[in-house]
Amino acid sequence: MLYELKDTSKVKKMFDGWNETLIFSCLQNVMGKIYVTNPEQPKSALAFVGCFGFYAGVPDRELVLNKPEGFVIMTPQNNEWATLIEECYPSAKKATRYAIKKGTVFDRRMLKNEILKLPAGYELRKIDADIYEQCLESPATEDFVSAFGSREKYLRLGRGMVILKDGKIVSGASSYTRYNEGIEIEVDTIEAERRKHLATIACSALILNCLDEGLYPSWDAQNINSVQLAKKLGYEFDHEYIVYEVM
Repeated sequence: MLYELKDTSKVKKMFDGWNETLIFSCLQNVMGKIYVTNPEQPKSALAFVGCFGFYAGVPDRELVLNKPEGFVIMTPQNNEWATLIEECYPSAKKATRYAIKKGTVFDRRMLKNEILKLPAGYELRKIDADIYEQCLESPATEDFVSAFGSREKYLRLGRGMVILKDGKIVSGASSYTRYNEGIEIEVDTIEAERRKHLATIACSALILNCLDEGLYPSWDAQNINSVQLAKKLGYEFDHEYIVYEVM
């Protein structure tokens, strides 16, 4: 049986050295949850937010088998956890993700110049209450806001910029998650509007907004294209890591 752990200090050391902001969100009780099988003296823990799960401590089969409902991207802390996930979910899709270094010092002038490249006929907008509702209408944009669970929580904690064409969202960059010191960026562009510099513009605007508020805009890449976009914005690649996609 899994228990939601309210006192996250009990498992904080298990995640030491894991420089992943989604874990910070859970440990700081900003959003997401920490699950354990022993709430009094936990030896293992799952940090879960959005669709991402991070498994730490002593590998625990019960923790892996009792996954949150729906699609989960499982991230093992080490090879022992990876082996256990493969045993529990032999049909899981093994994938590579790309960690991006934290602590980037951004070139504000360059980012401002990128925003000036917004093509005619497009509008750059901050995600407000109305845009929030529009984000939920499409699979391409729902992850801009969905992990927050409510409009009120997103408007309080979230940060985001979208690009509109004829009143519809065609591209955007937003906080997939929030932690005390910053956000984790989610970026996407609808298929028909790709390769028009829109993602770069939206990300540049979001990064500048974060810097103005003293928030760090963290980045983690799903694929090489995302790594290349991150580099264009001033980030540096750190390392590859393995995840398991489980339905």
